[in-house]
Amino acid sequence: MFAVVRTGGKQYRVAAEQKITVDRLKGEVGETVQLGDILAIGEGGELKDVAGQVVSAEIVAQPKGDKVIVFKKKRRHGYRRRNGHRQLLTVLKITAIGKAAAKAPKAAKAEAAPAAEAAAEPAEKPAKKAPAKKAAPAKAAAKTDAE
Repeated sequence: MFAVVRTGGKQYRVAAEQKITVDRLKGEVGETVQLGDILAIGEGGELKDVAGQVVSAEIVAQPKGDKVIVFKKKRRHGYRRRNGHRQLLTVLKITAIGKAAAKAPKAAKAEAAPAAEAAAEPAEKPAKKAPAKKAAPAKAAAKTDAE
């Protein structure tokens, strides 16, 4: 059985007991996460309905990717910039695909629907600060008798 899941803006074709490397997900090593954005599930050449299906995965590691060097240069202008970047990654081991996906006590929802995330946020917003009061204009210098 296989599934096509979307996480971190990318799509992955996964099967049970497979390890995949995805963009960083919240969670500790050893925790179980459920990938909620399932695009397709199938077995052999047949596709099944994805409603009510889940893909469970265990977090194996939270490493950093290889360093990528970003080098910018403009000829004849003395402009050179060198930067580096290491992407934060998560290594997942797919444990179960389908309705009978195992739920661990520490299960955390890795990829939830945007509407569910908006509903989970608290309704109260922090109070805005009152605008600062402007200083009173300086009084004109008093006229003296000399004028």
